[in-house]
Amino acid sequence: MSRVLIVDDEESMRLLVARAIAMDGHDITSAADGAEALEILSGIDGAFDLMLTDIQMPIMDGIALALTAARDFPDLTILLMTGFADQRERASGLNAIAHDVISKPFSVADIRTAVADALASRKAS
Repeated sequence: MSRVLIVDDEESMRLLVARAIAMDGHDITSAADGAEALEILSGIDGAFDLMLTDIQMPIMDGIALALTAARDFPDLTILLMTGFADQRERASGLNAIAHDVISKPFSVADIRTAVADALASRKAS
């Protein structure tokens, strides 16, 4: 079982993703924005296996969150999510810190596969 932090400003998306990946037995924690996610990460010294974050959020967006989390918690695997093509382009330069960018909307099967792939790559390295 892996510990996964889901970060999205839309509660319905957090719940959908949490339910989807909990089906695979993962321990889920959620945050509504990047600032809250950093508080959670810092509070337990980054003890998550994976952070799945939306790119476009208020307060601190997913790219700023990914950059900060990668710097402070280098063992954390990061997956980005977005429904916007321009946000996907912004994330294209983050290949060194983000495992992948998942396009919204996605199916339950798509998100489960993306999470499994990210976690598998973590174990392989």
